[in-house]
Amino acid sequence: MERSSQARLISQSSLQDRQQMSFLKSLPKDAGLLQIFQAFPKAARSLLEYHEVLLRGESPFSAAERELIAAYVSELNNCDYCRAVHSQTAIKLGIRSEAIAEIFSGSEPEHVEARMRPILAFVRKLTLPPGKVTQADIEAVLVAAWDDRAIHDAAAICGLFNLMNRLVNGLGIEASENYVQMAAQRLAQGGYKQLIDLLRK
Repeated sequence: MERSSQARLISQSSLQDRQQMSFLKSLPKDAGLLQIFQAFPKAARSLLEYHEVLLRGESPFSAAERELIAAYVSELNNCDYCRAVHSQTAIKLGIRSEAIAEIFSGSEPEHVEARMRPILAFVRKLTLPPGKVTQADIEAVLVAAWDDRAIHDAAAICGLFNLMNRLVNGLGIEASENYVQMAAQRLAQGGYKQLIDLLRK
């Protein structure tokens, strides 16, 4: 994929449209999510432990597929920071950039694995009109040969990133392209446990 297309996945234009500025007066204006976690370590520790279990622990989904779900939920919620970091993490873990571009644009999902399509449809509905999820949505997932654990994990990842998107947008967290690439590389290589180690004791 050309660099211009990669940039669209990062949503760099939308990141640049807004001045990088945390809404919290006690932190630097360019504070990132890690700095937020370090400022509030008690709240962050359990949250990051949940990230590690859910996104890197045992699951029917690969780590790449879980990052793809996280990126898609973030796209639906217009969370530039999470969409950029988690889409780039998914790519570094093996998801094709063309697949992410198709998911984000709503175009024909030619490069999206057929088995993942009902999962993405499920988390879309669970994010946008969550009260309208029905048994039929679950049956579509089961027909694709996923099991109850997959349904649980998809719903849990969706729920986690609906929370994270609101936390990030509510605190005014933004990031440069360089930061996005650094954060994605760190998550792809070491997961979320390493972030716990960076919290204040």
